[in-house]
Amino acid sequence: MMPMAAFATKTEARAPWGRALVTGGAGFVGSHLCTRLLDSGVEVDCLDDLSTGRAENVAHLAGRQGFRFLERDVADPGLPGLLDGPYDLVVHLAGPARPDAGPDRPPALLDTASTGTRAVLDIAGRDGARFLLASAPPPPDADDPFDAHGAYAEALRFSEALVAARAGAPGAHAGIVRLFTACGPRMRTEDGTVPGAFLAQALAGRPVTLAGDGGRRHSLCYVDDLVDGVLLVAVGRSVRPVDLGGDETPTEAEIARRVIELTGSDAPVTCTGRPPDGPAEPRPATGFAHEIFGWMPGVTWQEGLARTVAALTERPGPVPATVVRAEEGGWA
Repeated sequence: MMPMAAFATKTEARAPWGRALVTGGAGFVGSHLCTRLLDSGVEVDCLDDLSTGRAENVAHLAGRQGFRFLERDVADPGLPGLLDGPYDLVVHLAGPARPDAGPDRPPALLDTASTGTRAVLDIAGRDGARFLLASAPPPPDADDPFDAHGAYAEALRFSEALVAARAGAPGAHAGIVRLFTACGPRMRTEDGTVPGAFLAQALAGRPVTLAGDGGRRHSLCYVDDLVDGVLLVAVGRSVRPVDLGGDETPTEAEIARRVIELTGSDAPVTCTGRPPDGPAEPRPATGFAHEIFGWMPGVTWQEGLARTVAALTERPGPVPATVVRAEEGGWA
């Protein structure tokens, strides 16, 4: 197995896996991970039900040798029988993302976290593959299990508990990465994050609205750096949850000014003047990733936003899922 740092850098180094399964592979982070794995010589099966993922996110991979797309719900109890593998790496990105990132209702979130995570764990266990759950920090105000935020927090806890239980079994190679807010090409501007909301407002010419006085800080990480971290942890075989996110924490006012500058928008910046709703988002504790895996974000938040805006303003129209499936050999 090659040294971790050699594979994480964007070089011609080949990965230590032959074939990988990426669930949620048509999502923002998943599509970048699929691309990186293919570029590193790994065959990739990309599974996504397109409820929050987008067919156009993986359209650029259509026709590439070693890439297959399967439109399926990860919570389908018969999923292990549909994926013959064998896989060396399984990355589960189809778990709960954010409570406001898509149309999922609480039951769907819980099904994905329970049945879906268990099914993908079974596939990894069957093949002796390294398994990595992409989790996220739970919202700090999610105390009510009967609302969307509460169900989301429970889904995160349960999926992590399943992986932790499996990690303790002999021969298991299961781990967890907690992914914090990222930006980059193919990100969703309607996912409820900052800067997503600011980008949507500025591009539409609407006022860019800051909570309170705009002084709340947010962790931002460029997606390529986030994928580097995921791959480092996958190679390192850690069983301890690893936070991956930006070390830089600009204020909302700083992010808004940068977004307006980059988009060339004449949208005004407004402040609510009221205290922000709820506590601030947690910041990633990246010390473990730095010290053990040698992971360090290489793109500043300012440059990351510049690349994001460039991609958003050049994005082509949607690609129907049928086009992607046809080009990938008729998977359905």
